[in-house]
Order: sequence, then C-alpha cells, then structure tokens
Amino acid sequence: MLTMRPFNDDNTWGDKQKKIYHFDEQGNKIYDPKKRQYKCNKIQTTDWNEQTKAEVWRAAWAECCNQYLERGNHADRIDHRSFERQVIEQVPTIHLGVAASQMERRGIRTERGDMKREIEINNQRLREIKARISKLQVWLKEEMQNTEPPTLADVISNTLTWKQGYYNSAHGLKRGAEILNFLTANKIADMAGLVKVVDTLSDKRSAILDELKKVERRAETLDEHLKQSAYYKSYRSYKMKYEKLYAEYTSLKKVKGFGAERKAQKSLTVANEYYENNRDKILGFENAERYLKDVLQKHFDPAKLPPITKWTAEREKLHTEHLRINSEYQRLKSDTAAVAKIRSNVIDVISMERRREQPQRSRSQELEI
Repeated sequence: MLTMRPFNDDNTWGDKQKKIYHFDEQGNKIYDPKKRQYKCNKIQTTDWNEQTKAEVWRAAWAECCNQYLERGNHADRIDHRSFERQVIEQVPTIHLGVAASQMERRGIRTERGDMKREIEINNQRLREIKARISKLQVWLKEEMQNTEPPTLADVISNTLTWKQGYYNSAHGLKRGAEILNFLTANKIADMAGLVKVVDTLSDKRSAILDELKKVERRAETLDEHLKQSAYYKSYRSYKMKYEKLYAEYTSLKKVKGFGAERKAQKSLTVANEYYENNRDKILGFENAERYLKDVLQKHFDPAKLPPITKWTAEREKLHTEHLRINSEYQRLKSDTAAVAKIRSNVIDVISMERRREQPQRSRSQELEI
C-alpha cells in the first residue's frame, strides 16, 4: 500500500487530485444544477495510482530485497515476474493460508499441505527429466556433426549383424540387445531418427507440464469451493437461529403496552448473547455465503445447498486425471532413461570401435612408409 498524496516543498501533504473547472464564453464557471456544483474534471496530481506503476513498484521492491540478500551473503533471490514471464516451466505452488500453515508447523498434515508437497515433487521430477533431455539434445547435436566412423549407423549395423568382438560377451550382448530393441521399437535407423525421438520426449514433457498446471489450478479452485460449501452447510443453522431470535426482538419492539419495552430488551439481549457465543460460526457462514454468491452468481439459491455433489464428482475426476498424467510421466521417465542409456551404450561402443580401428590405421600407415 502506497500513498497517493504528493509531498509539498514545506513537508506537508499535497492533494491527491485537483479540479479543472469548465468556463462559459464569458469566462464564468458553469454550474450544474443537478449535481449542485460547478462542472469540472478531476485530475490526479500524481501517476502513482496507474496500473502500469504496479510493475515499477514491484520491480523496485525486488531489486531492494535482492540488494539486502546479497549484502547478507544469501544465495536466494526474488523475482517479481511470474513463472511464465521468466520462462520457468513449473507448476505454481498453492498458498497454504494461516490455518494450514500453523497446523503444518505443529506437525499436523493438511490437505493443502499435501497438495503443495505433491506439486513440489512433480516439479522436481519434471526438472530432472528436462535436464536429462537437454543433455541428450546437446550430445545429439555434437554427434550429428560427427562424420568420422563409427557413427550411430555403424553401431546399428554392428548390433544387427552381431560382429565378433565386443558383442560376444554376456554383458555386451545384453547392452547390444537393449540398443537394438529400443532402436527397432522406435524405428530409428540413424542419428536423425534418435534426434526426432528426443524432440518428441521434450514435447511430451511440455504437454505433461501444461496438463499438470490446469489440473492443479482447477483442483485448488474446487477445494476452496468445497471448503466454503462445508462452512455454508455446517454453520447455516447458527445463522438461521440468530435471525429467528433477532426477528422475535423486532416483533416485540413493535408491541405497545405495559412491559413491552422490557420484553423487547430481554429478547435483544438473548439474541446478542447467542451471536457473541457463536460469532465465529455466524461469520464463517456469512463469508462462505459471500464467496458462493460470487462463484455461482445468478445460480445461487439461498434455499438450496451449493452443488457439492457436482464439485465432489469433478474433484474425483481430477484425481483420476492426475493419476493418468502421473502414469504418462512414468512412461516419459522410462523412455528418457532408455534414451540416456542408449546414449551411454553408443558412446561406449563408438569409443571401443575407434580404439579397435586405431591399431589397424597405425599398421596401415607403417606399411605405407
């Protein structure tokens, strides 16, 4: 929160806005009889309330915080930009809130805490896959530029024909079989084919991340809907009873005669005592009611409960969707690990082939001499 008032030269507060009056042809102020004031336009004395300034304030705050973090030899830094603007492919974590934070600090697991931990685990997993895919892409780029034998095509050929030497060992046969199975299953015949597979894995990772963001965002919204619906359902009776007690007081207040005022005052005391004893529940209902009115808009009916069953079903469906996405992630993780293993195997095979060819080249050179 920042002030909208400027500072005057004499260290006093200035006005937030000034009036620019409208004048007629004779130079007199034009009076508006409906508003009972002179016609004018209100001009802000500063531009501090413009929406574009929010970016300036937030950037300045981040810079100031980072200066003090650096001064204190802390490695952490803050950034006022969103993950999307920072080009950080990560699912945003949820806000725990005061109650959940206090419970978590006391060692009590909460639903929102579990959700936050799950998001953090998913982000860690996706970061690991991204790092592995990036490493593969760098290696593939280097190998695509390599024209000296043996290339990936040579390795595939050796694997298919089972030449004598390296592949005769049990360990070599197993590794060769793994290479062959993966290359055959993905129809990879050259380095370009392997590049295509790695690019596909990268696209799948981005798709999974996008799906996770949508699911987590909607799940968080539904959880809040269901929480407020639970408050609305549980605390409605307290609000209704209070309204009934207050209605009794209102009715007695209208009654005239001996002792009527005393009865009305006694009824008001009962209503006030009930309100004070159940203030949290009544306020909880009122907050939930405002929330649900804002969510449901014209579909809100105070005589009915909110669509709890519908939201619960959608939440369960999202849980199933999350399991499906997680299953896709496991397949992606397995495929990425397979490509990484192929990379390791290919590097080993290529190194061995080159070491085997090196003595042959040396002997050829000696014969030429």
